[in-house]
Amino acid sequence: MFQVDCEEWGATPFQTQDYELLDFGEGRRLERFGAWVLDRPSPAAEGPPVRPPLWRMAHSRFERVRGNLGRWVDQTHVPQRWTIRWGPLVFELKRNDSGHVGLFPEQAANWNWLYYRLRATPPTKPILNLFAYTGGATLAAALAGAEVIHVDAARNVVGWARRNAEHSGLENRPIHWIVEDARKFVRRELRRGKSYEGIILDPPSYGHGPRGEAFQFHKDIEALVRMCFELMAPDRGFFLFTCHTPGYGTQQVTRLIHGIRPEIWQYGELKIRMMAIPTADGRFLPSGMMVRWDALGVPAPSNKL
Repeated sequence: MFQVDCEEWGATPFQTQDYELLDFGEGRRLERFGAWVLDRPSPAAEGPPVRPPLWRMAHSRFERVRGNLGRWVDQTHVPQRWTIRWGPLVFELKRNDSGHVGLFPEQAANWNWLYYRLRATPPTKPILNLFAYTGGATLAAALAGAEVIHVDAARNVVGWARRNAEHSGLENRPIHWIVEDARKFVRRELRRGKSYEGIILDPPSYGHGPRGEAFQFHKDIEALVRMCFELMAPDRGFFLFTCHTPGYGTQQVTRLIHGIRPEIWQYGELKIRMMAIPTADGRFLPSGMMVRWDALGVPAPSNKL
């Protein structure tokens, strides 16, 4: 069944004791990760905050110094590392000099779909996760019983993902941890004649491979998506593509996918959505784009992990 859905993706299946978006506005977001409240930049956070007193709760505030780099200013002692849960999965968090903590909460809805998709139709081939970061999608797929190829260019981040697997009791699952440039890995797999049941792609706006290979989203994404479709099993495959690149919305995504695979509109299920994180008072913070194509058209679950 064919479907295009451009509604906001307004589900964040975390328990409130683990994650909560408290408020946002004036280019910043106020979030609680476990016991710790963080104040950090968010270009999509337009308009004024609606709960100003809450911002005094922040234990640490990220301030930009140069470009995307900056420093955290603590109001109290914040541990170097701590953990939160998403269902049975455990994620180690730590603050870095780009204002990130190792987790993108808006992705949890995609992990939820991924887990139930793979449980409903057990895969016969591995799942490929490119730009896999700290492994949220990898762990959700492994928890569902899939073999996963986890690819990221940063050795320290792959180590972080492996720790998350250990925290979650998944260290003995069939996860292959690979430090490599995503495009080089995909080209090599195509030459080898490999095929994957599903491909997960979450590229940065800019990035570098382990040997200095440059990735620029606007310049390189079309060729990479084209190669990903070539790697997918045509009868059972799925493609989960998310991005946070400014200026890349539903129209750009639709043109990209249609230009690469015009026939995709005729089979399977295609969803194109704006991702968003909800607040307790019913507002939504825009948090990037999601494209999900599934040859089998497995519906999204109504429950959560």
